Amino acid sequence: MSKASQLRFYALPLAMSLIVSGCATVNPYTGEQQTSNATTGAMIGAGVGAIAGATHSSSHRLDKALIGAAAGAALGSGIGYYMDVQETKLRQRLQGTGVSVTRNGENIILNMPNAITFANDATQLNSSAYSVLDSVAIVLKEYPKTRVLVAGHTDSIGSESYNQRLSELRANAVGNYLARGGIAISRLMMMGYGESQPVADNRVESGRSQNRRVEIQLQPL
Repeated sequence: MSKASQLRFYALPLAMSLIVSGCATVNPYTGEQQTSNATTGAMIGAGVGAIAGATHSSSHRLDKALIGAAAGAALGSGIGYYMDVQETKLRQRLQGTGVSVTRNGENIILNMPNAITFANDATQLNSSAYSVLDSVAIVLKEYPKTRVLVAGHTDSIGSESYNQRLSELRANAVGNYLARGGIAISRLMMMGYGESQPVADNRVESGRSQNRRVEIQLQPL
């Protein structure tokens, strides 16, 4: 094993142990102990930083590996914590609205069923969607370092071209409402996916109702 490899071998576990030792948290919704997303980000950042530091051309590779791990951990945990807090606030504000909040890595996904947002075949927002989107906008304005992807989805009833256009108009309606609510247009991206990304069986109405949705995905910048 080369000297650089040995340094990576020892520096990375040390960095990980320092991070994990103080970062176990309790899930406020389940009461279970878990590793937070901020900790996961810190561990990834530490790994990248340690490797980068250890491979640096210097007689002090171990020092650089540890410094790199610390810097990487700070960056990773900062992103994770930023999204953790944003997720918690969204869950609090959207509780009982019918909008689900899920996490995929560092991305937060808000799933808005059509029953909340649009009438059948309509592209104009239901009035019931206003308060929900107002709540989302409040959190988005508080946490501006996120990109906001608004994605429209339909069931498979009707032609593919019709559903594609319908999904685009619905995504635009949601995105434009958020923009009017004070979200910078530079943060917003609206996309229509038509019937191409079902989450349930289109052969039954219960499945089609799940597929008719708008998803708002928040991604760290």
